Amino acid sequence: MFDIGFSELLVIAVVALVVLGPERLPKAARFAGLWVRKARAQWYSVKSEFEREMAADEMRRSVGNPARDLREAVQDATRDLREAGQAIGGAVREAEAQAQDAPPAADTAEPAAPESPATPAPRQDPPAP
Repeated sequence: MFDIGFSELLVIAVVALVVLGPERLPKAARFAGLWVRKARAQWYSVKSEFEREMAADEMRRSVGNPARDLREAVQDATRDLREAGQAIGGAVREAEAQAQDAPPAADTAEPAAPESPATPAPRQDPPAP
């Protein structure tokens, strides 16, 4: 973490022994160890909280995306249906306009021949016994 080598640690220990003396050095070492332990615990706490927040933020983003995707899909489908409805409406209006412009079918057709004969066919009675 601090990138301190063994030789640097040895120099710090010798200076501490000279400055503090052999009687106060163990107490100072315990105090320094306690302080380092607390600093590490605090650092790991902050780090884990940051990771949890990042995971929660990622979860919110992943949950938010499907709703937005679904909304976009519905909007696309609605737009397609409107376009199809407009196309069908245009085709119907065009067909109505063509039907109004076309002459009636009964005026142009020749009169049909009657389906029944003009004179009825003679009846044949069965012979009497």
